[in-house]
Amino acid sequence: MSNKHQPLNLSYLEELNTPGAGYDILRYVSLPDLLGQDTEPILYFMGRNLARKFEITTLDDIVYLFDKLGWGTLDLMKQNKKVFVFHLLSDSVVLRLNAPFNVDFRFEAGFLAEAIQQVEGIECECVEEINKRIHQIEFSVFITN
Repeated sequence: MSNKHQPLNLSYLEELNTPGAGYDILRYVSLPDLLGQDTEPILYFMGRNLARKFEITTLDDIVYLFDKLGWGTLDLMKQNKKVFVFHLLSDSVVLRLNAPFNVDFRFEAGFLAEAIQQVEGIECECVEEINKRIHQIEFSVFITN
């Protein structure tokens, strides 16, 4: 079986519309049971891998994907030669942060690192910081080369 694939066109997402509760249960309950202590790094690399499957050429594409995938509204707050800082806000983020189980944003961080790497053509890594008080996630995408 070949690993070659055609990148997914962003317009394909217009055909999908499903509630997110099932996704959250799989991600935050079932996957940690299956993956154990390796959950966070695996989710990060799963996010990176998913980003590689889309045609991402601009920052607007990344913002669009975050919205269409139900992750929330992504805003670029700061950009310089070494770092991009984004904030993620939405009702879905609030609901996830108030969920009765532990949540993380490693999948989104991996996706964002790879997406910025595709757009900018430079190696990147991403870390996230959760601010539960204001229901905001801050992603810092660092240029690594």
